[in-house]
Amino acid sequence: MPTKAFILIETSVGKTRDVGEALKKLKGVTQVDAVTGPYDIIAVVSAPDLNSVGELVTNKVHTIGGIVRTVTCLSMIGSA
Repeated sequence: MPTKAFILIETSVGKTRDVGEALKKLKGVTQVDAVTGPYDIIAVVSAPDLNSVGELVTNKVHTIGGIVRTVTCLSMIGSA
């Protein structure tokens, strides 16, 4: 069963749209939503296992310009 995670993303001022568009192009990102509150974007990712989620976040998401901070929350129930 794939591993599903929610990535809560804080962006630099004025960069939410650019970050969202870049996220949509990444393999493994299944949904991208701009939201209100302490974070600007919530991205849903699906990967074969926990290590793959970590690699996606570290090697792909964190390299996107305009991202200030992320918090990754693993889904504990349901399926991707």
